[in-house]
Amino acid sequence: MYKIAATYNSNDVTSPPDVPRWITRCSNCSVIVKRTDALRGEVVYAGGRLWHKDHFYCTECKTPLPDMEYYVIGSGVVCLDCHLDDVSIKCEGCGRAVYEEYYSVEGKPFHQDCFVCALCNNPMPGGEYVTLNGRWFDEDCYYIVKYRLNLQKPATLFAKYAPLFFSIYRMDFDEVYGGGVGETLTFVETVDDDGVLHGGTQDSTFAFDQHFSIPTQSSQITHGNLTGGVDNNADLTFHDVEEEEQTHVEKLPEHSCRYCGIYESSCVAMCTVCNRWFCNGKGSTSGSHLITHLVRSQHKEVCLHRESPLGETQLECYQCASRNVFMLGFIPAKADSLVVILCRHPCAQIASQKDPNWQGEEWKPLIYERQLLSWIVNVPSEQAQLRARHITAAQASRLEDLWKEHPNATVDDLDRPGVDTEPESVLLRYEDAFHYRRIFAPLVREEAEFDRKTKESQTQSVGHVRWDQGLNKKHLAFFHLPKFMEGSMKLMIGDELRLKHSQTIEREWSCLGQVFKIPDNHSDEIGIEMRAASSEKMPTDPRINFTCEAVWNSTSFDRMYQALNTLEKDPHCVSQYIFHKLMGHDIDEILFKVQQPKRLSAPGLPELNHSQMHAVKTVLMRPLSLIQGPPGTGKTVTSATIVYHLVQQTQGQVLVCSPSNIAVDQLAEKIHRTGLKVVRLYAKSREALDTNVEFLALHAQLKALKESAELQKLQQLKEEIGELSAADQERYINLKKMSEHKLLAAADVICCTCSSAADARLSRIKIKCVLVDESTQATEPEVLVSIVRGVRQLILVGDHCQLGPVILCKKASKAGLSQSLFERLVLLGNRPIRLQVQYRMHPELSSFPSNVFYEGSLQNGVTQTERQLRGVDWEWPVPGRPMIFWSCYGQEEMSASGTSFLNRTEAANVEKLASKLIRGGMRPEQIGIITPYEGQRSYIVQYMHTQGTLNSKLYENMEIANVDAFQGREKDLIIVTCVRSNDHSGIGFLNDPRRLNVALTRAKYGLIIIGNAKVLARQPLWNDLLTTFNQKNVIVEGPINNLKSVQITLPKPKPQRTNPAYPTDRYGIQRATYTLREYRGGYARDVPPMDPHSAISAQSLRHAANLPVPLHMLQMFPPPPFPQQPQQQQRYPPGRRNAPAWPPTPQTVGGPSVRMGQSQNDYGGMYASQASQDPLVGVDAYGDVSMSVRILKTIWPICCSRRDLELVDGHLTLLCDRYGSAVIGYEVLADRPVSTRCLLSER
Repeated sequence: MYKIAATYNSNDVTSPPDVPRWITRCSNCSVIVKRTDALRGEVVYAGGRLWHKDHFYCTECKTPLPDMEYYVIGSGVVCLDCHLDDVSIKCEGCGRAVYEEYYSVEGKPFHQDCFVCALCNNPMPGGEYVTLNGRWFDEDCYYIVKYRLNLQKPATLFAKYAPLFFSIYRMDFDEVYGGGVGETLTFVETVDDDGVLHGGTQDSTFAFDQHFSIPTQSSQITHGNLTGGVDNNADLTFHDVEEEEQTHVEKLPEHSCRYCGIYESSCVAMCTVCNRWFCNGKGSTSGSHLITHLVRSQHKEVCLHRESPLGETQLECYQCASRNVFMLGFIPAKADSLVVILCRHPCAQIASQKDPNWQGEEWKPLIYERQLLSWIVNVPSEQAQLRARHITAAQASRLEDLWKEHPNATVDDLDRPGVDTEPESVLLRYEDAFHYRRIFAPLVREEAEFDRKTKESQTQSVGHVRWDQGLNKKHLAFFHLPKFMEGSMKLMIGDELRLKHSQTIEREWSCLGQVFKIPDNHSDEIGIEMRAASSEKMPTDPRINFTCEAVWNSTSFDRMYQALNTLEKDPHCVSQYIFHKLMGHDIDEILFKVQQPKRLSAPGLPELNHSQMHAVKTVLMRPLSLIQGPPGTGKTVTSATIVYHLVQQTQGQVLVCSPSNIAVDQLAEKIHRTGLKVVRLYAKSREALDTNVEFLALHAQLKALKESAELQKLQQLKEEIGELSAADQERYINLKKMSEHKLLAAADVICCTCSSAADARLSRIKIKCVLVDESTQATEPEVLVSIVRGVRQLILVGDHCQLGPVILCKKASKAGLSQSLFERLVLLGNRPIRLQVQYRMHPELSSFPSNVFYEGSLQNGVTQTERQLRGVDWEWPVPGRPMIFWSCYGQEEMSASGTSFLNRTEAANVEKLASKLIRGGMRPEQIGIITPYEGQRSYIVQYMHTQGTLNSKLYENMEIANVDAFQGREKDLIIVTCVRSNDHSGIGFLNDPRRLNVALTRAKYGLIIIGNAKVLARQPLWNDLLTTFNQKNVIVEGPINNLKSVQITLPKPKPQRTNPAYPTDRYGIQRATYTLREYRGGYARDVPPMDPHSAISAQSLRHAANLPVPLHMLQMFPPPPFPQQPQQQQRYPPGRRNAPAWPPTPQTVGGPSVRMGQSQNDYGGMYASQASQDPLVGVDAYGDVSMSVRILKTIWPICCSRRDLELVDGHLTLLCDRYGSAVIGYEVLADRPVSTRCLLSER
């Protein structure tokens, strides 16, 4: 029997009074454990750590552990089954753990039921078996297999019970029968009372007696010494166990698959870039091992084995000799029974022009379902794949990363200590700033290292370079980058590139340049402005091949490191309140004493609606505010208004930041309209770029500064000559610093990116108010750069229901670096203020996003009449519903980069739609084409340029971009091409609801989606969208000139895997909100999740454009005005009265000390708590208790069935779960609602 190690039982844990005093927090949720909970038995102490009893579950399978055996491993606990799965041996038959009596056959463990005959598949009776050619048979099946040999009955063999060791003896048929057979017979001796026969007894003097019998050719089985075909023991060949194992370890041939070891010549192919061989079998990966390697390594060339059916063939285009296997396909020839391999573009598109016998329209890719076609490279048999080494997709990815540093590494090297260690994951709460830095610094380092390696690997030849000269006399270089066109290289305006070439053998020319143009619809060229002096001569010989290198800039990562260090070492870098909010500590709310402005709308900006006014009022009173701006709700106008009032009330400077330069420019332009003094601070590398707010830029204002004539003369001299003398240069630098500081100090508002907030030019500027726009698109350390400047009031603006930060390193992203600070604060219970009136979309277009992503809270600021397409020859299938889903079934293909996808059928339909709309009177600028894949974007651009039915200049004015590029943008009409269409129903990151939210909310007048409905409907969110379209009769099929509404039978969506410890909705999305029950129990409590989507159905979505489900009755009341009379009220924990303040505040935490005090003026009303932002509590601010009771009675029938109402200590408690916001909890008493005590503070 397998012996179990020492175990623990959760009932045997140390009693609460014996818990060490220094252990105060739950090891799961990091919340301080109350002693009252410990005394009530709600705390588990095991392995030197504390857990809430509800949080004490297996870290592997999430099974609750109370009353079960468990093991403490590392920082977690595992149940018995998971522990045995980790440490026990695995059965060779079923792969499951073996921890009972089992058979050991030739050193391999088997469950007794899993050790079966290779022919009849039945268990071996009593473990008796015969081995023939490495396979195991029972005696009857053995005779069937060996019938032709006319053998006598073989010896009876027994599999031993582990852990007894046994020996294996092999006897060649050639030696026994005198040759002619070549098979081998392996048998095992049984154990008897006399002892065990093993390798140590095998010599010529050992006397064989009645231990076993063997077959002979001329006699029956006899008991005693061997007779007949064998004269003596010397004719038998015995092998020791170690000796036999060594003979089985055969060295695989050179052409064996580097993943699994398969080496059949017809099933493998070689990557000619790294000279490694891979098979065409998938195994445990989503694609074949060959394609998986090509994708992950960014290699694209393949050569077949010389013994394969096609011989040693290099796959390449017949016309242009392109070897990119992701671009290659084949077409049949009409005259001959041949196929011609051609690349997708341009050779396949002009195939019929080259040769009339070629059928170019029937071009098909060589890769189908992420596997080379079987007539090129065979797919290994199932038996071969079962016998081969099994490697997962994660192991393949790790092995590819390991090969970059150790080319000779193998799969076995992945298990060595120190190889590919995973960083610690981010948390919701942190003990102190040291703990915070210890978690985030390694993640920043991982992302920086990955970015550096990526940039350094992007060196490539660019061929011919076209030279020009800009207005500033700087040299401009234009060229094509193949990797960028394939989608395997990312570039942004402002990035640095190094252009190099060898003029002679001895001399190499190189020069840095800054990207000012990237490929668009007009041109595929990349333009860089050279940093060389205008007098320097450029190598303009077109015959010279240039090389381009991407230059890695570590500035942004260095500033994140510095911000983390500052937070740890400087106790005054942020206020105490904001510090503890960043750490996730429970702390009493604080409100500023402010005089609310009589007029909330700012001069030069549009009038605010009720939700925008509510946001402005609330933000002015709070040290930390979150504003959620759904699409089209006027987030930029609201932010500019807030900045205006902050300047007016504080008489200080406000720092406005954003992760993107575009967002900063837009906000700077809006703030400038209010009449404030705005300075736009650019990074020095971007000062030469043209923007629409260049007149606000610091360098532009510096040039226009008339007070420093000497500085202007030195600046002019430097631009003309190129450089100054040492004395003049020093004088120029000093004058420039003084003038810059003067301009910055005089500004009311300074606008810059989050990274530029650490610019040395701002080092002497004291800023206490910071607003971060698009904060949900920035990483937490990036936002921290703009915060650690002594900030006392922080406003984060964004929308966590749209796209988040872009993290390139998968390890850092998996560890949580992709979670923004905005979202973490929401998860901690800080409820964002949501803007609720949208002014962009047609009401029919806004209904689905409102109900699904924003709980039906969005109201329409535009009517259907205002959003009707006029002057365009286009009719929607259903009048008044400007949307269609065009169902088409073209197959997806891998793009040229191998990392993206395209769909030629959908691309052709996009061109037909765009051409028809332009012919009908719509301007190209009004149309936007969105695709989630860069490969599809690139293909659509070249398809319209080469095969479009209109003038190519018209298509150039039409914006074609991916979802990320369209965030924050809008167009009159949007065409979305979904691309994914395959047999296994995989849709990749189309699963991401945030990506779908962005795509659906860009259109003002109309939305057209093109995709395969059958494939998309397998995902729950897409299934609901298509069901809604189906019920609205807007799903169409057919040619462009005869689109007909159809009713499609949609397949059922795939069930979503859920983890009870991490509640998700029915779409499998972990929302940024938790119910009050979960908040009471801490993060990740194992409770049934409350899903607002369970009340949302296609039936309810059909009735009204903006029917808020299920809380529509709560939206009838606008936010009330600020209450004039403060109310003295005590703060109680939910469901309890006459109790101390709740939640408790940690007594000892790191960083700035926590100073708690009782305020003499505890304000009630709508600004007294996070919960009071809801219109329900807002109604109570008027003192109309009867109205509150009527609302409660109204919502009772709806909420009762969903457990939104519960009776707590005799009081009716309403629990509202809005996953687009944060925790909402209301306790409705008999006379009044309970408010939250807030501390008042002077700003």
